[in-house]
Amino acid sequence: MELDLSHIRVIGFDADDTLWVNETYFRETEEKFADLLEQYETKNKVDQELFRKEMENLELYGYGIKSFMLSMIESALELSNNNIEQETIHEIITMGKRMISKPVELLDGVEEVLRALESKYRLIVLTKGDLLDQERKLDKSGLSRYFHHVEVLSDKKESNYQHLLDHLEVDVKEFLMVGNSLKSDVLPILNIGAQAIHVPFHTTWAHEVVSPEDHNNDHITLGSLKELLHYL
Repeated sequence: MELDLSHIRVIGFDADDTLWVNETYFRETEEKFADLLEQYETKNKVDQELFRKEMENLELYGYGIKSFMLSMIESALELSNNNIEQETIHEIITMGKRMISKPVELLDGVEEVLRALESKYRLIVLTKGDLLDQERKLDKSGLSRYFHHVEVLSDKKESNYQHLLDHLEVDVKEFLMVGNSLKSDVLPILNIGAQAIHVPFHTTWAHEVVSPEDHNNDHITLGSLKELLHYL
């Protein structure tokens, strides 16, 4: 579809899986976690129980690797009927630390796009997750200089976006959000009257998947972030 973006003044970018790789590391760790617990349950059952525990803990722990680590430990205890060995708990913690220590791998064309847009628009980062981890990744990415503002949100619902835009004195009609998640980066933005561009990543966390009937056609879907320059 065609969207008129001539009135856009401020562009928000999601971070994980929009600017840099993230979900791939979670999928890799889930595989290793299932291998650790193979004596207790099947891989499919381990995956299901870990996801259930993550959803159960979201309200308490929020998003990010530390929350994921705690959910893995709790799942391991429950699936093993509290018989899990201390060495396995230690390995789960080590896997989480390895995730936190991963180098930041920028997605294709990210810096090219930001460099082209920084003089024309006010660029901001709007992401969710663990504050310390997101600050670390942004610092390692070398992208900080392109952004006027960085915000790590506890969630990405309409109210979170509206409150932030009000705080930054940004008119929703002049705001464009760019991200990989329909649920978090596109639909809430459209619901408050702003515009959004969807740039899918090759893998999506189950919590971020939305059913087809929840989609609408009021946004653009791109094959890569570099295609954004064709519209702006």
